[in-house]
Amino acid sequence: MKVAIITGISGQDGAYLAQLLLSKGYKVVGVVRDLNRKLHGLEYLGIRDQVTLELCDLWEQASILRLLVKYKPDEIYNLAAQSSVGLSFEYPIETIKFNFVSVLNFLEAIRLHDKNTRFYQASSSEMYGMVSDLPVRINSPMHPLSPYAISKASAFWMIVNYREAYKLHCCTGVLFNHESYLRSSNFFVKKVIVEAIKMTSNPDMVLRVGNLHVRRDFGYSPKYVEAMWLMQQNPVAKDYVICSGTSILLEDIVHHIFHRLGLDTGKIVVDKNLSRLTDIEDIYGDNREAVSDLGWDYNLDFYQVLDMLIDEEIRNTPDAQHLAARLSEGPAGHFFH
Repeated sequence: MKVAIITGISGQDGAYLAQLLLSKGYKVVGVVRDLNRKLHGLEYLGIRDQVTLELCDLWEQASILRLLVKYKPDEIYNLAAQSSVGLSFEYPIETIKFNFVSVLNFLEAIRLHDKNTRFYQASSSEMYGMVSDLPVRINSPMHPLSPYAISKASAFWMIVNYREAYKLHCCTGVLFNHESYLRSSNFFVKKVIVEAIKMTSNPDMVLRVGNLHVRRDFGYSPKYVEAMWLMQQNPVAKDYVICSGTSILLEDIVHHIFHRLGLDTGKIVVDKNLSRLTDIEDIYGDNREAVSDLGWDYNLDFYQVLDMLIDEEIRNTPDAQHLAARLSEGPAGHFFH
């Protein structure tokens, strides 16, 4: 039985990755900071009792080394990070220190304990920032625009360094935005869906948003974790861009959700206070290497994903059952197609 360690087990990707690995016969060890913390994602997927939880301080290399000695993992998936771009401007030092030092501690522990352990680092398209040529490829120039992006770019190059200097099987998955029902409510798509459902029974509510005139590459989390696993099975460690390959206007996302729920788009209020200090107008990636090298299959249109997310949110929202009958008639159609 293969053993896999997942940090960030409480996030959407951690939960879906754990489910995938369990289905493939792995023993899954989830790293947490508090054994009493409620793990909603694992419970929602019905796999909480199948995952072994372990306390580990990612700030301390010794703590990570003890973890490796105890479980002798075949694969490590490092999904833990301070992952909010907005918060990284408020806490730049903490964001950069944790997102870099935690990765370095893992790499050093693997180098000292067992160089055969395979390591996956979750990264972000944010580190490319203000790109001049689209789509983004793994070797596109980086121009990070936030402390979060800088931290991810630093970790990316540390992975490259340990792979080249010590021949470790370590790699980075550069994931573009990806969503699911388990997404935290502070992220854009989840926030809009949750708030829009509330608005269907509260006519006085409005949706406050930041800049909607930017485009992003969005995908589906359960499919993206498949790419993570495939990268770890690759005989040669290599970094890949994991994305849908196309971008969508944030305004179109909001309008599609409102259209599907029968809401008036006049209730969308742009609040400049919710806009980022620096922002990217348009960014999308090239996933062809992941498809050709790994055999990864991704063919979901993001409007399809939005419809799935809306349906799942309604099924799990007790006071939203008045919408179930309307949506059971089928998708209302893609508002901007």
